[in-house]
Amino acid sequence: MNRPIHVYTSNFSMSNANLPVLPCLCASFRRASRTVTQHYDEALRPLGIRATQFTVLQALSITGEVSQGKLGQILAIDSTTLTRTLGIMSRRGWISKRRGTDRREWRLRLAPAGRDQFERALPSWEKTQGQLASQLGDKRWQDLFELVNKVAALTSE
Repeated sequence: MNRPIHVYTSNFSMSNANLPVLPCLCASFRRASRTVTQHYDEALRPLGIRATQFTVLQALSITGEVSQGKLGQILAIDSTTLTRTLGIMSRRGWISKRRGTDRREWRLRLAPAGRDQFERALPSWEKTQGQLASQLGDKRWQDLFELVNKVAALTSE
């Protein structure tokens, strides 16, 4: 038996960028995440780094040494994706790994080449951040950070 599919279309309209306003929070966040990631990727591409890799370098620059499991929690990245990303970054010499007290645990930190890559990429990242902040305006920018972090906290429980 086919059940009807209910889509709330009362707010369905086209945005300024000719994208339909999606009635699903998940779909809207995922689309925004993909487009923002593409924007940062474009800015970082000349430096040979992807936005996802920059995020890992940034997290490690903040946390210092951390377990792979904890890094995955901080970034809300599944283990398989994180392992793949860390493998690429390790082969490039950006990440140092060592065994933790539990032999199943890996401890991660920035290698000197990773610190150098992070510092090289930082100006491009800052420029991109600044452009987006300027386009949104200071209040919206701050409100967006608060809202995104609140949503992440609520949905990670």
